[in-house]
Amino acid sequence: MPTGCPACGHPNPPGHKFCGECGAALAGAAKPTAVAPPAAPVTPPEPALAPPAPTSASSSYREADPVSYTPKHLAEKILTSKSAIEGERKRVTVMFADVSGFTAMSERLDPEDVHAIMDRAFEVILEAVHRYEGTINQFLGDGVMALFGAPIAHEDHPHRALSAALAMQEGLKPLREDVRRTHGVEFRVRMGINSGGVVVGAIGKDLRMDYTAVGDTTNLAARFLGLAQPGQIVVSQRTQQLTDGFFVFEDLGEFQVKGKTEPVRAYALMSEVHGRT
Repeated sequence: MPTGCPACGHPNPPGHKFCGECGAALAGAAKPTAVAPPAAPVTPPEPALAPPAPTSASSSYREADPVSYTPKHLAEKILTSKSAIEGERKRVTVMFADVSGFTAMSERLDPEDVHAIMDRAFEVILEAVHRYEGTINQFLGDGVMALFGAPIAHEDHPHRALSAALAMQEGLKPLREDVRRTHGVEFRVRMGINSGGVVVGAIGKDLRMDYTAVGDTTNLAARFLGLAQPGQIVVSQRTQQLTDGFFVFEDLGEFQVKGKTEPVRAYALMSEVHGRT
């Protein structure tokens, strides 16, 4: 049944994490750990399954301050650069990642097992994002939203995001095999990636950050997540153009997505081209 928005009362289809009317977080979505909902309405894709159960993400990550799980050297970089970037418009790459079929897995396994699986998954995801100096700015139930290019500025933020995505896939292989062997279920993470502009807001000592999406940067990243098959990484044409020659892509064709009058082209990230720097 529809989920009523706690802010404006607008009914939203099951599975939505943000209100399609005002952009507020809906009940069941994790509270932002590093990003506020965009000023413009941002409606992440409607998953094929029902909203995740309360055990969807480890509370140790969902409720912790970002400073507690951000490596010290990255935290120092963020705090050192914050006065120079607060209120500035930055070009970034946005990544959404979530577990495909999470609800089905939750229904079959004990909550303790689900919790342990998600803890391992988030450890891999955090390590990959931080390895390329990205930031986890929101936990979304059974997934995350990450930024590359802010608050730590990098001109090659699209490359870093795609390298992190491939590192996640590789790092999650042992967990996927363990879950299949031990529990007889498939565990796969899908991702949607897009590059565009954001305005950086205030950055607290606990590393909590406020971002306002410019245009449909965040919305499109969420839409590409919705296009991704289990285990697939789907990127926008903009991100593909910025990294062409450094990564191998499969052209998935054009898709009509909500909020866009014209079809958008999507690409599946396949691998990195070795030997390029």
